[in-house]
Amino acid sequence: MKACIMCGGTGTRLRPLTFKHPKPSIPILNKPSVLHLVEHLSREGFNDIVITLGYMGERIEEQLGDGHIFGVHINYVYEKEKLGTAGGVKNAEKYLKNEPFIVLGGDHVLNLDLREMYRFHQTNDAKMTIGLLSIDDPRDFGIADMDINNRIHRFLEKPKAGQIFSNLTSTGIYICDPSIFEWIPENKKYDFAKDLFPSLLAADEKINGVLVRGKWTDVGSSAAYRQAQRWMLDALPGTTIEGNFTTRNARIRGPLTIGHNVSIGLNSSLVGPIVIGENTTIGDNVLVGPYSVIGSFCTIENNAKIFSSYLFDNVCIGKASNLSGAVVADETIVGENCYLENGTVIGHKVVIGDSSTIHSGVKIWPELNIDKDSSIKDTLVNSDYETTYEGS
Repeated sequence: MKACIMCGGTGTRLRPLTFKHPKPSIPILNKPSVLHLVEHLSREGFNDIVITLGYMGERIEEQLGDGHIFGVHINYVYEKEKLGTAGGVKNAEKYLKNEPFIVLGGDHVLNLDLREMYRFHQTNDAKMTIGLLSIDDPRDFGIADMDINNRIHRFLEKPKAGQIFSNLTSTGIYICDPSIFEWIPENKKYDFAKDLFPSLLAADEKINGVLVRGKWTDVGSSAAYRQAQRWMLDALPGTTIEGNFTTRNARIRGPLTIGHNVSIGLNSSLVGPIVIGENTTIGDNVLVGPYSVIGSFCTIENNAKIFSSYLFDNVCIGKASNLSGAVVADETIVGENCYLENGTVIGHKVVIGDSSTIHSGVKIWPELNIDKDSSIKDTLVNSDYETTYEGS
C-alpha cells in the first residue's frame, strides 16, 4: 500500500524550535517525529512511501534515508516553490497514480488504525475518504457535515464562532483515488481543504468520511507538541536501559528509557514515564518528574528539578534551577537558580543568566543571551532570524 507524507511546511507556529529542525524532525522521545510516523505506517502495511519536501528537506532525507531499516521504501520529491497541500501531492503524482493511497502530514502523531481506513475506502465508491475525529474545539481545523451513509455534504476550514455546524474534525488524513489528480492543477498552489474539497462538492463528486478512534494530533504548536510527547510517554512499555548505566543510590521508578552511558548522582529521584538520551549526566539531589524527556549529551547539575519538560540535545541546566512544562532546544545553557515556567519555549544556543525567571508562555529566539537576575515576561526575538510565529 502507498502513502504520501507532506513535509513541505516551515513550521512558523513552532518557532523558535523550527529554526534548527524542520517541523517533522522535531524530536519526540528523542527521535524525529516523522520517524515515528514512518514506523507506524510500516506496521500498518504501508511500505511504499513518497515524502514531499520543502523547508530544510535535506535534513529529513538524511534522517530517514531510503527507509529500508524501517521496512519501507521511500522516494522524495522536492517543491521548488510552495504548492499547497494538494499541489504538493500532485507534484509526486508519478509515484502515486496507479492505486489508492493515503495522505498524511509529516507532523502527525497518532496511533490510529490506518489499514481500517484504507479498507473502508476500498469498499466504498468515492474520490476521497477523510479521517474524522470528534473534538471539543475544532476552530483550528476543518469540520465536516456527514450523513448516516458516511457521505460528506459540507466542509469548512477553520470555522469561526457561529459557523461550527459540526465538531467532526478533519485529521488531515486522506485516502485518495488516483483520479483526484485530474482535479488538481499542475505547478500551482492548491490546497485540499480550501480548493479541492469545495470543487469536488460543487461538482457533486462523492467524498466520504470515516470516524476514527484513538489518538491524533498535528504538532503545529508548542502545546500540541507537549501533548504528543505525553501520549508517547504513556505508551512506554516498561523500563529499558541501553548499554552502560551508572547510579549512586538514586531512587528510580519506571517506566523509563535510558540511553547508553547515562550517569545519575547521589540521592536523585526519577519518576517515570521518562526518556533520557545517551551520554547524559544527572547530578546529586536532582528530581526529574513524570512526562519528561532529556536529550543526549545533556548535563543536569545538582539540586535541579525537571517537571514535564522536554530538553533537546546538549542542554545544560544549572544548579538548583527549576523547569516546569518547558521546552528547551539544543545547546542552550540555563544558569543556576533559574525558573522556567509552564509553556516556555527556548530556542537553540540561548544562554540564560543565573537567578533568572522566564514567565509562562514566553518564547526566546535562538542565540540570545539573557542577563542574570532577569525576569522575562514577553517573547524575545532575534532579528537575525525570521520574527513571525503566527501561521502554519
